[in-house]
Amino acid sequence: MQISTKLNRAHLITGEQALILPCLGRTEKDVQASGEQFVTVEDTTGVVHPSRGVLPPASEHLLSEPAIVGRMALATLGDRTGVDWQAMIDDYDRVREHIEHVVPGFTQYNTRVREPGGFYLPNGPREGRFTTSSGRARFTVTPLPAHDLGDGRLLLTTVRSHDQFNTTIYGENDRYRGVFGGRRVIFLNADDMRERNIAKDQFVDIVSHFGAERRRAARFKAVPYEIPRGCAAAYYPETNVLVPVGAVAAGSNQPASKSIPITLEAASAPVS
Repeated sequence: MQISTKLNRAHLITGEQALILPCLGRTEKDVQASGEQFVTVEDTTGVVHPSRGVLPPASEHLLSEPAIVGRMALATLGDRTGVDWQAMIDDYDRVREHIEHVVPGFTQYNTRVREPGGFYLPNGPREGRFTTSSGRARFTVTPLPAHDLGDGRLLLTTVRSHDQFNTTIYGENDRYRGVFGGRRVIFLNADDMRERNIAKDQFVDIVSHFGAERRRAARFKAVPYEIPRGCAAAYYPETNVLVPVGAVAAGSNQPASKSIPITLEAASAPVS
């Protein structure tokens, strides 16, 4: 299921069924029962400030993201949680009040976010303080992981293209890497390609290895690229299928999408 501001190619990469819920964009006015609303965003410097649309919505039937999430909660949870979902749909200040209660640094959220320029989130190092027992910075050394791949395997990382925002794909060109007109490509070191008798622009299947589990992403074009030997790269979400649920990073428990052991096989036959 995707909540989307506009149609994009990511809508074509789904499971057996896809549900696309169109929503208001941040440039469009969002009017709820209590009046015109705004959401808040954090910029790259850690400042939280309002974001308020000024354009009329593309359709009178469009819902906002908070309204969609709130309505789903009402439909599935009802009043069993003790949360007044409708109140948060009607007035986003109520959402910010709940955030203030549970997230450090958001004291008097609704008041401070309305001040010109917004407000800074707490940042100990910037403010010269550290939340350690000594009150001083503490450095740690993390050993580099050792990948003993063997068996002709490579280590695949997944990346975004230029015409992409997170998993939303707006175009099939990537001027960053000189790729145009398609995204089912795998970037390989030229020596690794020669060692495997893979020609430029040859189609291959990518097979991931996690324990006894094997997963396949079919028909990717091999592209020579300046990447270290033993490494490979491809776009996501096309290669999300290669990462099983259990393949996660130690500590963070995040999907190991930057460290996928793979082998390359002759390409599957194209779908007629």
